[in-house]
Amino acid sequence: MITFLICLALLVGAYFTYGRYLERLVKIDPKAETPCERLYDGVDYVPLPRWRVFLIQLLNIAGTGPIFGAILGACFGPVAFIWITLGGIFLGAMHDFLSGVMLVRNDGLSIPEVVGRYLGGGMRQFMRLFSVLLLVLVGAVFVLSPAQLLNSIAPGVSIPAWVWIILAYYFVATLLPIDKIIGKIYPLFGVALIVMAAGLVGALIFGGWHIPELTTLHNFQLDPESLPIFPTLCITIACGAISGFHATQSPLMARCVKNETECRSVFYGAMISESIIALIWAAAAMAFFGGAGELSSALGEHNGSAAWAVDTVSNGLLGVVGGILALLGVVAAPITSGDTAFRSARLIIADMLHIEQRSYLKRLWICIPLFVVGYWITTVNFDVVWRYFAWTNQTLATLVLWSIAVYLMRHRRNVWVALLPALFMTYVCASFLFVSGQFFGLENRLAAYVLGGVVTLGVLLLMIFKLRREYAKGNA
Repeated sequence: MITFLICLALLVGAYFTYGRYLERLVKIDPKAETPCERLYDGVDYVPLPRWRVFLIQLLNIAGTGPIFGAILGACFGPVAFIWITLGGIFLGAMHDFLSGVMLVRNDGLSIPEVVGRYLGGGMRQFMRLFSVLLLVLVGAVFVLSPAQLLNSIAPGVSIPAWVWIILAYYFVATLLPIDKIIGKIYPLFGVALIVMAAGLVGALIFGGWHIPELTTLHNFQLDPESLPIFPTLCITIACGAISGFHATQSPLMARCVKNETECRSVFYGAMISESIIALIWAAAAMAFFGGAGELSSALGEHNGSAAWAVDTVSNGLLGVVGGILALLGVVAAPITSGDTAFRSARLIIADMLHIEQRSYLKRLWICIPLFVVGYWITTVNFDVVWRYFAWTNQTLATLVLWSIAVYLMRHRRNVWVALLPALFMTYVCASFLFVSGQFFGLENRLAAYVLGGVVTLGVLLLMIFKLRREYAKGNA
């Protein structure tokens, strides 16, 4: 349990230390006018209280990612604790905070529009397509996962029926102004998610459960050869460490914060909170099943179903009543992320085509095709959707990290806080292409890692040229 407690303390402490440093780095201005003041429209640009914005942001970015991903990632062993902690502090929370500040300072525009301002028009077009694809994948994932969980609570209702019910709710929530369903109900779900995590921590600490320590880097996966710790762990645990999906969600709250001083709690703080949730679920899964190897075996017997593991762990650690409350918190997280995924996709398309969103009819014309595609994806095998969503998600995070590096260079700030994470994630995504059977799956592992390095070097050379050009502009 010592490893777990140290990681927990580091995450909490990072909010008051590294988070404060990043705040000074970008020179947060309490007097600056925010988008909700300048562009108020009563639909998406609406001022909301800080506590409400924080809870909505937490729900928007959480979903089942820090829960399902953490459980699947725990199969690698206690090394998952290190990735969640260091990734959450230096990659994920930095990514969310600095991209959030960039969004606030760029009228709360969708992430493709903002990235395009720093990486160029070609990247803007690519990001538009890439982001919408990711968001529709996310929407489908966050239809299927809560449908599976709700079916475990109420088996009398079939999974397809739950899919239709959830999609109908998503459709309504995507159309309505943000201060209606999202602004009023989501903070309550946010509290439920936090209470659920606190309940699990209490059960682990006071229930005498043994949380494995980090004493080895042994890979506890059933098939470690095809699932090496690096880079697979960094892809498996995305939400909870770093996730590009977050940058697609942040514009929703960038349009609602009333002051730049709220950005650290809303963006950095929400990501740190998500990392804590991921850390707790990874610990709970390993402790409940008796270790990472036992967890892997149990999941193997149930077709790798993280939903089954959530149900089993919740009831086993918290009892029937506590388990139901925990499951409801877990169900609320993906549902609230799913509808905001579709909402974000609507905003990206609206920003791209310059379609104002005050009119219900104009919102409707964007939403209908999005939901048709989203429903079609729900008919595909969930495991396939999740695997491609995970890599797409981390690739988007990498692109956002590079845009943050350019932003920092343009404003003469410490570029290394983003440059090193951008390089690391570039290598993660590039090497995964050659290592994973989802893509090339090279049998020669050394060659796969070398090719990943070649791709990373190529990207670095291109970005050095871009960064030098930005530096030269500043001196002109």
